[in-house]
Amino acid sequence: MELSVDEEDGTFTNISLADDSEHLSGRLSSKEERAHSAMMNADMDAVEAENQVELEEKTRLINQVLELQHTLEDLSARVDAVKEENLKLKSENQVLGQYIENLMSASSVFQTTDTKSKRK
Repeated sequence: MELSVDEEDGTFTNISLADDSEHLSGRLSSKEERAHSAMMNADMDAVEAENQVELEEKTRLINQVLELQHTLEDLSARVDAVKEENLKLKSENQVLGQYIENLMSASSVFQTTDTKSKRK
């Protein structure tokens, strides 16, 4: 085991020769604590920034879905209106067709000629 002296505050820090990584379980010097705290804050800031980006993306997607739902509702209402108009026009066409047939049957110009009865 090696001892080192932190020159700022004169404290000793235990450093293991077997492992080059810092031992967080032991007492850290104020420099190490500040560095560790800064790293933790940076990690937390990165996580918060990532969460913010995800939240903005979710909000954008939700708004897009709502907009598409409204568009679908508008299109569905339009299709229903066109179907109703189509049925109305079909009914009017049937009435007009029947009216034209009645006029044609009442008119002598459109009467069918029976050739057999004229020959007799």
